[in-house]
Amino acid sequence: MTAERAAGRGGDGLPGPAFSAQPAIEARGLVKTFGPLRAVDGVDLALEAGRIYGLLGPNGSGKTTLIRLLMGLARPTAGEAYLLGRRVPSREMLARVGYMTQADGIYAELSVWENLRFFAGLYGSFERSRLVDALQVVELADWRDTPAIQLSGGMRRRLSLACALVHRPPIVVLDEPTVGIDPALRVQFWRHFRSLAAAGATLLVTSHVMDEADRCDELLFIRAGRVIARGSGMELRRRAGTADLEEAFLRFAGEEAPA
Repeated sequence: MTAERAAGRGGDGLPGPAFSAQPAIEARGLVKTFGPLRAVDGVDLALEAGRIYGLLGPNGSGKTTLIRLLMGLARPTAGEAYLLGRRVPSREMLARVGYMTQADGIYAELSVWENLRFFAGLYGSFERSRLVDALQVVELADWRDTPAIQLSGGMRRRLSLACALVHRPPIVVLDEPTVGIDPALRVQFWRHFRSLAAAGATLLVTSHVMDEADRCDELLFIRAGRVIARGSGMELRRRAGTADLEEAFLRFAGEEAPA
């Protein structure tokens, strides 16, 4: 770790979230049941700051439920979750998390700018420069006065991301963030995600699409509510004895790859 990163400064020299020896995100024996269904089944995690983690698995594998438990938005049946050393649920910690949900959590009647200003205010962030920066990242500055209801699906996803990042949180949780985003903008998003991690933020990104997995520092394969493998994309492929991440997932899951 460089002295700059240890001091909590990004590559531009500006103060960023400070690195810490304690995990940024931690789960201890997390379980969540819905009747007979164990949506999350005894998950233990310790994720350090300044890295991008990919939570990968098929639809219905428990990714979104696990995220809600980690953020304190759902109560576990058993186990505990911690953010930056603070047990959740915690109202204070929610203000330090940026969360982009699968469904666009924006207000259709409000303009792009009004949505962004509303969410910034919820987090206690009133600096106009932060709102402007967030719009520039998602390339919506030219639509700032447009009602959200008039935006395309992809543009609404971009606005949702801006609302999640406007307060510059130290923990960023993104649930399927690039769905409906064109390839060029997807590359720009990941470039920005990388800059956030370099400044000390911890990013947890869920997906069921394997082609973006190698952009993450570390991957967690989840199936039936359990983390079945963890490591870099290169490491997981090596351990599975395959050059393909999707096939690696199937091998860790004990399934045969399609012929």
